[in-house]
Amino acid sequence: MRTREAGEVFGPRMTLFADVLSVGLATSVACLPLVTAPAALSTACAVLRGAGQDRPVTAGRYLALLRQRLRPGDLLAGAVSLAGLLLLAADLALAGAGLPGAPLFAVAAATIGACAAVVGLRACARPESLTDWPAAVRGAARDAAADAGGSGLVLLAVATAALCAWMLLPLAFLAPGPLALALTAVDVRRSAAVLLE
Repeated sequence: MRTREAGEVFGPRMTLFADVLSVGLATSVACLPLVTAPAALSTACAVLRGAGQDRPVTAGRYLALLRQRLRPGDLLAGAVSLAGLLLLAADLALAGAGLPGAPLFAVAAATIGACAAVVGLRACARPESLTDWPAAVRGAARDAAADAGGSGLVLLAVATAALCAWMLLPLAFLAPGPLALALTAVDVRRSAAVLLE
């Protein structure tokens, strides 16, 4: 563990925390067009993954990597994600309207939505998402099925981020950073487990 350098306000343990918050803020801004959300979150995961490889985790590095990401495939992934969210919201709204069988339908829709969210978020954390979304989604689906504990952690991270954003609105702009860190940690954990097998 390195010691505090001259002029450093906080010790080395706070560096990653501060970097995660700055990347989270940059990710929030990059997600504002909505169709850029998967690319923005995937970029955040890639930048945070670099912390384990002694690469700087900064908002500047994040923005430099994000500029390379706004390709048609990334925008298509965002459009598919947005369409899925709108479809889920419409289904849950119809279930809440009192249609026959609505409670069972709401449970089924919520389960399908949660599974799709886990696969989508795990895909964002995979390194393949930087260049090949279909491969990242296939790998994430395999990981989600084989690693139920990791999928539970992803859902817990999403719930925590949503709760923080709900409790204090300004935290909503910082929440993508810790969420990306959690997604990256789950993916690194899964990759390490696969290597040990």
